[in-house]
Order: sequence, then C-alpha cells, then structure tokens
Amino acid sequence: QVLPFPSQVVYNRVGKCGSRTVVLLLRILSEKHGFNLVTSDIHNKTRLTKNEQMELIKNISTAEQPYLFTRHVHFLNFSRFGGDQPVYINIIRDPVNRFLSNYFFRRFGDWRGEQNHMIRTPSMRQEERYLDINECILENYPECSNPRLFYIIPYFCGQHPRCREPGEWALERAKLNVNENFLLVGILEELEDVLLLLERFLPHYFKGVLSIYKDPEHRKLGNMTVTVKKTVPSPEAVQILYQRMRYEYEFYHYVKEQFHLLKRKFGLKSHVSKPPLRPHFFIPTPLETEEPIDDEEQDDEKWLEDIYKR
Repeated sequence: QVLPFPSQVVYNRVGKCGSRTVVLLLRILSEKHGFNLVTSDIHNKTRLTKNEQMELIKNISTAEQPYLFTRHVHFLNFSRFGGDQPVYINIIRDPVNRFLSNYFFRRFGDWRGEQNHMIRTPSMRQEERYLDINECILENYPECSNPRLFYIIPYFCGQHPRCREPGEWALERAKLNVNENFLLVGILEELEDVLLLLERFLPHYFKGVLSIYKDPEHRKLGNMTVTVKKTVPSPEAVQILYQRMRYEYEFYHYVKEQFHLLKRKFGLKSHVSKPPLRPHFFIPTPLETEEPIDDEEQDDEKWLEDIYKR
C-alpha cells in the first residue's frame, strides 16, 4: 500500500482555540478515511523534559501511518532527536478572547455538564472561582498577568526555556517555526476557511470536513463546547490586557496576515461585515466564504510540493 503524502501530521493544539470542535471532526473523519487518529489523555502538560520529548517523539514516530497525532503540547523538534519531522497544523485566535474563554471555562465549564467545572478544578476555592475578572486584571493577580498570559507563542516557539519568557526571542523563533514547520496555522474567527484549506492541502485526512462541520447534527455537538458564564471586562482592564499581551498580538497579527495571503492564493475571499463600534473581541465578526475560484497563476500541486520540501 502506497502511503499518502504527507502521512505524518501533528496538530499540537492550542488550548481554547476551537480544538475540541476540530477533534470531534477528526474522530468522524478518521473512521471515514481510515487514517490513524492518535490522541493523548494528557491535557495539562505542554512543556517536557528532554527525556519526555524523546519518549513522546519515539511513540509518535512508531504509530501506524498515515497518522494524525493531537495533543496540547508545545512544538517538538523531531529532527533534533533523529526522527522524521512531521507536518504540523494548528489554529489560534484573538489572544484576549482566548484568555477570557479560558478564564471562565476553568471556573464554570461548558454546556456539556452543569457540574463539569467542579470536576475540572475541584480544588479551586470559592473566592477564586467567583473572582471578578476586572479585579483579577487590575490587581495584577498571577492568572491575569505574565508569564501566564504568554500562552500562544510557546506552542510555536517550542521546548526551549526561553520560549516561555515573554519577549522578542520567543516571538521570532515562533514565527520561524511557523514558516518552516507548519503547513497551516489558521485563525479560529475564520474556521470555515481553515477547514476548506485543510481539505485542499490534506485531502486524505480532511476530505468532506466542511460538509460534516455544517451538518446540523454536528453543529449541535459543537454548541456543547461553548464556554458558559462569560462576562466582558471593562475597557480599562482590556487596555491593560492588550499591553501585557503585546507579543501575543504581534504573533497573532503575523499569523493572520500569512493566513490571508494563503487564502488569496487559493481564491478564498472573506466578506467582513462593517466593524462594530465597540472593540472587536466583544462581538465576533461574521464571515462568509465564497467558493474557491480557480487560480490559474499557481499550480496547487507544485506549491504544496514546495511547502513539503522546506
């Protein structure tokens, strides 16, 4: 049996960036297309010792191909340990939105179960669970300040200790890895376009993903993963968050720009409705996707080959 190329894909999913929705889709797709979906029971260990990295890389590399491995884990450099570097994919979102989603999810869970937050964070004290988000930000509680807010970049920077220090070094290394090791880093705010491009680049994994995603039955499942009890912080608190997360925003805008270039290359145009008067993360901007138009200038196959060779 000739393996499809690539036959080693890693989705080192960033927390609270739509990954549970994507994993639900992957479960359906792996049955449909017969690829090996390798998941992990470890959800809260993103940084690994050298030995843990070697162990995990060995386990992933020996999985039956074609595989797609997924876990919340910071970028792993397979070639450093003598393994074949897989193709990476990921999705990120507006950093303040991601932070808010995580803040309330840790406290109150999602629609899948009224009590699931108690299971998730049983040792959380009541005063912490009901801590006002503005107080957390304005009073500089650890959860609402650095390094805890420096969350997205380490997923792309990697396992080096400096990847966890907010600054230029980690930011630049993350950008470099995006360019060299990631086939696609999508934007959650434009998830349908992300799925369309995944279907285009990795058809043996993602063929038909958009129709499954749009299916009313799946939509019902997806709605169960929406975080409950979210409230909006004050404009003053939001400004402070912006300031504390400036590297995260620089990275987010860089990825967004790359993603839009890719969309244009494949003839996807997003119609963004007129921006609201309030800051953009309070109201998600609806996006409609046009069907891809044929792009005669660029041969898809050739372009994908170039990416895989990098």
